[in-house]
Amino acid sequence: MNDMAFDDPDAIPDDALLVLFSNGDQAAAAILTARLGPRVLSQAWRMLGDRAEAEDVTQEAMMRLWKIAPDWRQGEARVTTWLYRVTANLCTDRLRRRRGGTTDIDDVPEPADPAKPVDEQMQQRSRMAALQGALDALPDRQKQAVILRHLEGLGNPEIAEIMEISTEAVESLTARGKRALSQILAGRRDELGYQDD
Repeated sequence: MNDMAFDDPDAIPDDALLVLFSNGDQAAAAILTARLGPRVLSQAWRMLGDRAEAEDVTQEAMMRLWKIAPDWRQGEARVTTWLYRVTANLCTDRLRRRRGGTTDIDDVPEPADPAKPVDEQMQQRSRMAALQGALDALPDRQKQAVILRHLEGLGNPEIAEIMEISTEAVESLTARGKRALSQILAGRRDELGYQDD
């Protein structure tokens, strides 16, 4: 089957692209991958703290999306909600498997921004490492809720659907997670350069 020409791919909803892919349209798959892949990678990287593992999870999550494409029922659920849930489950499985060991946050490469001076880059890396370390200290459900809400920018109802819990439970998890992060990072304000912020 020939691929469709898309005049404005941003205007096509995710579920419509998935249906087009299930009908053999490879261009739809490319658009959906470009749109959703970075979001999945970001979520996985934050949950796992390991770029290589996050890339593996992203690939697995996208493969699962392609497998369910023929059975997708348009309008029943949002593709992003389904994909965030699958990503969270894959990350949780990996975290459970590695319970005995820990990932050294210093081994997680941070993308460098060449526009910033070196001292700002170093401070940003320190802040990201501190945040990742603090996130890793949270219980898995709190960590997942905080990442989805405050780092991925999702709303509580969508997080509730992803995590299969009530909106009130999401609010509780994120509030407890934020309090715990504040306590963990409280003594490091000067070290991380927040004394003037």
